[in-house]
Amino acid sequence: MDREVQAAAIWRWSARSAAWIIGAVCALTLIGAWLFQAAGYQPCELCLKERIPYYLGLPLAGLAFWSIRAGAGRVAALVLFGALGVLFVSSAGLGAYHAGVEWGFFPGPTECTGAYKPAAEISDFLKQLETTQVVRCDAVAVRILGLSLAAWNAVVSAMLALLCLGVLNRVYGSSSVSQ
Repeated sequence: MDREVQAAAIWRWSARSAAWIIGAVCALTLIGAWLFQAAGYQPCELCLKERIPYYLGLPLAGLAFWSIRAGAGRVAALVLFGALGVLFVSSAGLGAYHAGVEWGFFPGPTECTGAYKPAAEISDFLKQLETTQVVRCDAVAVRILGLSLAAWNAVVSAMLALLCLGVLNRVYGSSSVSQ
C-alpha cells in the first residue's frame, strides 16, 4: 500500500510539473512572438496560425495543473495531456511545413508566397500598393542559431509533445498502480 501511495504521488508531481512547464513555455513563446512583432517583425499568415496551439495550450496546461492538483485521476490526465500532445504534434508539423516553405522544399500558401508579378503600368502599381500588404511566408525575417522562428516552433512543439508523451507514459506506464 505504501508503494502505491508513493507511486501515485510521483505521477501527480510529474504531471503537475509537466503542466506547469508546458504553460510556461506557451506563455514565453507568445510573449516572444509579440515582442518580435513590437520590434517591427510582422508575422506572416502561417506565423499567425502557428500561434494558435500556444493560445490553446496555455489554458489546457493550466487546467491540467489545477485538476491534477485538486486530485483529479488518471483519466483527467489522459484526456488533458492527450489533447496537449495532439495539439503540439500538429504544431510541430505546421512549424516544419512553414520552415520547409522558407527553405523552398514545399510550395506555400498562395496568399503569402509565389512569384512577384509586377504591375504593367504605374496606375496599376499604385492600386496594388493601396490594397496589398502581404508579409511573405517564404521569406525568413529572423534566424536564431541558424534556424528561423518557424523551425524553432517545430523544435519547441516537438519537445512539448514528447513531454506530454512522457507524462502519459509515467501515468499509465505502471498498470499496477491504481488511482
